[in-house]
Amino acid sequence: MQTQISEIAAGVYRLSTWVAQVAPPAGFTFNQFLIDGEEPMLFHCGQRRLFPLLAEAVGRVMPVERLRWIGFGHVEADECGAMNQWLAAAPQAQVVHGALGCEVSINDYADRPPRPLAEGEVLDIGGRRMRWITTPHVPHGWEAGVFFEETTKTLFCGDLLTHVGDGPPLTDDDVLGPALEAERMFRAMTLAPGTAAILRGLAELKPATLAIMHGSSLRGDGAAALEGLASFCEREARELA
Repeated sequence: MQTQISEIAAGVYRLSTWVAQVAPPAGFTFNQFLIDGEEPMLFHCGQRRLFPLLAEAVGRVMPVERLRWIGFGHVEADECGAMNQWLAAAPQAQVVHGALGCEVSINDYADRPPRPLAEGEVLDIGGRRMRWITTPHVPHGWEAGVFFEETTKTLFCGDLLTHVGDGPPLTDDDVLGPALEAERMFRAMTLAPGTAAILRGLAELKPATLAIMHGSSLRGDGAAALEGLASFCEREARELA
């Protein structure tokens, strides 16, 4: 396996590792995002076994020791499995997450105390403004949330719009169609009464880039992709009712 590095927005780097054994024959990408600023941030830690590859990739962009913040959307192995390895490699780094996630899990899991964020709170990392938005149970996890980087209008949307295969790092093609195919395969979305409303709230941000954890990132009309996903979830929830 190799980790590929691509700049998907100004100072935002996608670190992508394609794993053939997951969702064959297309395989599956596991993506982390490095946000450069005076206090650099890594979004998604990756699994523990991928840490050597990911640390080497970060080192191609900046010294790992420069990392100041480590974030993720929800508590799951590919989101935060290597959290403590990153904390050991970057002595000044601190995990940052929503207050609920810190209270129910991260205060215990992390080797150093995390920084809890309130809904809508902005973490200024110097040249980049990371706004925390809670999205409970969307796509899954009580403590789930996303970050919206206000200067580049990049939405770090985690497992939302997941799709399989090893596509281009950044695309302006349709990601909704492949994401709906993947959802029919994995059934990973929580189809709760409030799911569509949360997705439409994210669409109102009008993101210029969607930093997608599994699959290609999207450049262009991020709102349309999120609205399409909201409509799909709405229909699926009605059928289940």
